[in-house]
Amino acid sequence: MAKRVAIVGAGVSGLASIKCCLEEGLEPTCFERSDDLGGLWRFTEHVEEGRASLYKSVVSNSCKEMSCYSDFPFPEDYPNYVPNSQFLEYLKMYANHFNLLKHIQFKTKVCSVTKCSDFTVSGQWEVVTMHEEKQESAIFDAVMVCTGFLTNPYLPLDSFPGINAFKGQYFHSRQYKHPDIFKDKRVLVIGMGNSGTDIAVEASHLAEKVFLSTTGGGWVISRIFDSGYPWDMVFMTRFQNMLRNSLPTPIVTWLMVRKINNWLNHANYGLIPEERTQLKEFVLNDELPGRIITGKVFIRPSIKEVKENSVIFNNTSKEEPIDIIVFATGYTFAFPFLDESVVKVEDGQASLYKYIFPAHLQKPTLAIIGLIKPLGSMIPTGETQARWAVRVLKGVNKLPPPSVMIEKINARRENKPSWFGLCYCKALQSDYITYIDELLTYINAKPKLFSMLLTDPHLALTVFFGPCSPYQFRLTGPGKWEGARNAIMTQWDRTFKVTKGRVVQESPSPFESFLKLFSFLALLVAIFLIVL
Repeated sequence: MAKRVAIVGAGVSGLASIKCCLEEGLEPTCFERSDDLGGLWRFTEHVEEGRASLYKSVVSNSCKEMSCYSDFPFPEDYPNYVPNSQFLEYLKMYANHFNLLKHIQFKTKVCSVTKCSDFTVSGQWEVVTMHEEKQESAIFDAVMVCTGFLTNPYLPLDSFPGINAFKGQYFHSRQYKHPDIFKDKRVLVIGMGNSGTDIAVEASHLAEKVFLSTTGGGWVISRIFDSGYPWDMVFMTRFQNMLRNSLPTPIVTWLMVRKINNWLNHANYGLIPEERTQLKEFVLNDELPGRIITGKVFIRPSIKEVKENSVIFNNTSKEEPIDIIVFATGYTFAFPFLDESVVKVEDGQASLYKYIFPAHLQKPTLAIIGLIKPLGSMIPTGETQARWAVRVLKGVNKLPPPSVMIEKINARRENKPSWFGLCYCKALQSDYITYIDELLTYINAKPKLFSMLLTDPHLALTVFFGPCSPYQFRLTGPGKWEGARNAIMTQWDRTFKVTKGRVVQESPSPFESFLKLFSFLALLVAIFLIVL
């Protein structure tokens, strides 16, 4: 009899988890509290309790070739950076293609997930749900939690003296939907993450004046990288990742800062982070520099005091009149249906082995999927987590002893610098390629570059030097996809199909051909030296 698996949430990670269960012969039941799938990517005019909320203009920060499911590319006519409405359509295509909808129970809230009385033997869970005010209970062999971490807004009002006396309007960025509310207003956005920056830029097209307040600064980059390529297709390659992780952290940091400042000197715009030894999450915004330099957005430090109709920033005594304050101050996360003895959240993180499994459970039958902030797309990360987790739940793959897992978790909590590669400043941040490869190794699905170099050198070179697109994760091992090679070799074709609206014939350059030949010979010499 197939093991029954309860999946909480039908967002990007929940859909991947359903599919992975089906691939491994398990019986998934997904509970989704809203009336449709999509999670974060489903826009609604009103905020829904327990579900991530987005504004109408949200566009993906990772391009379509890097943020798709590993065996299901985006349609080739989609733009490289996908608006939320089309992203939702893609998720529905995925669900329909793999016949996932019949495994989802919509409008069903998970009230509690508790261990069965014989948990130490069976590893089973009792899941209590609510549908149309009717409560039901069922027993499952395993549970996968896919609720994300963008549902509980963090609103630290105590850190803003005088906020209770403010007579204008203030709200968390989670409440924001359209820029119309800012028309002819003086707006203050607090927090320079992706949402805060987006909202400040949108407001600047309608507002009288916009201030963007940041305590620690941030690294702002454009979606458009060198020669107009999508930023992550250039940045996220196995070659570059190996190079970064081989160099001392100060050198890597210096090179990164130099590259970022080539587009925008952050010091001149008041954006440069105070802490520059650790990598802050990139802020993806193509418009911010233009809005600053034309006087539409003003960068300011943290808030000293809020008054009835104005604010005073630190390092100045001048009062700035303000009508609306938007708190883009991030989120906390919790699992209200789980007891703290199962998963305890402390200091913005949970004690999870490889960001997935609670280490102290007698039976590894509970997995948290998507509770991570990789320097890369969330879809392939959550999907790869699900592929490994399902095989652990099934019993095909084994976890280390609890003592080993706890030691690894504590080491990650301490976040001691390795002195090589990028240093991440937040608990949930992770090196995308390194983390994915680690999980793929557990299921024997990591691309074997050396053997590939002998059998398919063109593919091997593309995998190593080209974008680390999700299709690479389906070249071998369980879940192997026959279309993976072709998807890799044609990824640039799909990238430029939607941008080349006007094609100009270019005559080949003899120098370019010579350079390519020289590069190939240099690569062969390098491989020969490595083998020796």
